[in-house]
Amino acid sequence: MKKILALLAVALFANGSVLAANQCAAQAVDKNGKPLAGAAKSSFMKKCQREACEAQAIDKNGKPLAGAAKNSFVKKCQATQ
Repeated sequence: MKKILALLAVALFANGSVLAANQCAAQAVDKNGKPLAGAAKSSFMKKCQREACEAQAIDKNGKPLAGAAKNSFVKKCQATQ
């Protein structure tokens, strides 16, 4: 039973990362509505993905992570995207 729950949690986490990446790509437009390109797009994508990972950085009690735990989680989350 625990294995099934663990696999389900991993699947949901991976799926959330993919959805965040797609959402970031859809939001990558400038103030005139034109799609971003080059350095502006890559900078926006990094920031958007980092913020999406930070939103998911919560502990098992539902409290936000802080410090080294948060940095480690965000780094691992960004690596999976």
